[in-house]
Amino acid sequence: VGGGVAQRLTSHPGMESRAAIAPDGASVAFTASYEGPAEAYVMPLAGGLPRRLTWDGDQALVVGWTPDGKVLVATDALATLPDDQLVTIDPADGARTRIPLAQAADGAYDDAGTLFFTRLRSQGSHTKYYKGGTAQNLWKLPKGAAEATPLTADFAGTSRSPMPWRGRVYF
Repeated sequence: VGGGVAQRLTSHPGMESRAAIAPDGASVAFTASYEGPAEAYVMPLAGGLPRRLTWDGDQALVVGWTPDGKVLVATDALATLPDDQLVTIDPADGARTRIPLAQAADGAYDDAGTLFFTRLRSQGSHTKYYKGGTAQNLWKLPKGAAEATPLTADFAGTSRSPMPWRGRVYF
């Protein structure tokens, strides 16, 4: 916002997407296809070499960060069904922790630690009022809660990409 010189961070010919800046502003996590399938990587925001965080072999998509500085990734590597699950990965040591949800594909944490998420992976189209079987709905899982609750169950269309900010959730 204050200006400055834009700086290229990566130079690999592979596809890079889904960049998310760490809460402390020191690192950026992203999804890249450097060695075949899409995997999660992290690197210093000031520049440097990307470090691979996942070896899932299919599609590990960076979703964002947790308030305590872990990378939030959607992957189907741990699922028993063909659905995504959210995991956190500590960029310091690579420790992986599964979020206790059977299905979760997209999500974001608020400052209090509540996770807002969708159960299904994006169905791919950007149809404004898509109402098919893969329509996404928003859910919330407060920190320490045993069960998630739906937020947009009364809306027949798609609700996705939650963004908590100042006590509200935008999507």
